[in-house]
Amino acid sequence: MEKEETAVQQDRSRHRRNKAIACLIFSAFSFSLMNLCVKASGDLPAIQKSFFRNLVAAFVALVMLIRSGEGFSFQKRNLPLLILRSTLGTIGIFGNFYAVGKLVLSDASMLNKLSPFFTLLFSFIFLREKLKPFHIISIAGAFIGSMLIIKPGFDFTAVFPALCGAVGGMAAGGAYTCVRGLGLRGERGTFIVFFFSTFSCLAALPYLLLNYHPMTLMQLFFLLLAGVGATGGQFGITAAYQHAPAREISIYDYTQILFAAAWSFIFFDELPDRLSVIGYVIIFAMSAVMFFYNRKEEEAA
Repeated sequence: MEKEETAVQQDRSRHRRNKAIACLIFSAFSFSLMNLCVKASGDLPAIQKSFFRNLVAAFVALVMLIRSGEGFSFQKRNLPLLILRSTLGTIGIFGNFYAVGKLVLSDASMLNKLSPFFTLLFSFIFLREKLKPFHIISIAGAFIGSMLIIKPGFDFTAVFPALCGAVGGMAAGGAYTCVRGLGLRGERGTFIVFFFSTFSCLAALPYLLLNYHPMTLMQLFFLLLAGVGATGGQFGITAAYQHAPAREISIYDYTQILFAAAWSFIFFDELPDRLSVIGYVIIFAMSAVMFFYNRKEEEAA
């Protein structure tokens, strides 16, 4: 009887993990499309780009909430975590969009993909999810890889966009930890997306009113299309981290780099330099080894 119950639990766990993986790959493709459109929209302020990106996501989530019949109800105890998720997510978007506008697209995407390592770290600190010495070594390796992409030096103007991308990845990692915590508390994914998107729009609005840069119809089209990609990415990643912990699925988020590299070469004829490629390999290798280590530990248990 106990064996049967264990088998049922394992099947359920496997089903939830597979669903989370599918959601994360869909999210990675959607976010790569978002970054492509953000870069294609040209020389506009990152905050202005983020406003239109989140406006689409807020509208879609609003329609879904209304149609669900459940409205805008949420657990009041989750409000601080919702605000923290939204604040960190907004910082992450600002940093990522600034980096996308200034760097090779695949470089900016890879710096943003430091977020799974920060998610692991923050999940250990705040959610008490297990983090072993092996994980710490992997996080340190990812940091070394990121330094090869950032290439720190004395020319702060050249390094600043890469630092913004890295800070954006760190903030996104914190935001996804909050998503995981909200999922464990039973908060609805649609409401999490709506709250964050609306919060981010309101945060960008004062800057937009005071420093609006006129746009062409083509720029507006690209930003709205970026919003469509962001909406798919947000719903995908929210669902993924609600169904499985970061340590089981985070490697699949790196498929975004494959998409980004393809977009970068096809549309902008951009190729990363040798040091950046080495940084990619180190970060991806750390993520892959960590993933298989976690899988082996789980099977042994």
